[in-house]
Amino acid sequence: MKESDLSLYKTVEALQLASARRHIVLCVGGGKCATDESSGDAWTFLKRRLKELGVVDTVGGVLRTRAACLRVCKAGPVAVVYPEGVWYRDCTVENLEKIIHEHLLNGRIVQELVVVENRLAH
Repeated sequence: MKESDLSLYKTVEALQLASARRHIVLCVGGGKCATDESSGDAWTFLKRRLKELGVVDTVGGVLRTRAACLRVCKAGPVAVVYPEGVWYRDCTVENLEKIIHEHLLNGRIVQELVVVENRLAH
């Protein structure tokens, strides 16, 4: 095995990519659907809070990714949670706290923030 492949597999293992139960992607770019400041605050909070809760880089944990644009460009910051395919609006720090506790940790969708649900087919 090449050293670059070994490094990749070690990173994948450290991040627990194969065992995560949920993945949240948060739009933090552009300043079109939300200010750069509010998007940045939301991202900083999401990273910190998931780490505080001990669900980052652990078996059965939560993956988090920031995206420059999720193409909705309204009522942001916008996020999508997989595997359920739930798109959320207004992902402020306060609303992210709800999403984290209700959906990411307990599997209960926060209906008042849902834009659309679309579980991807296998």
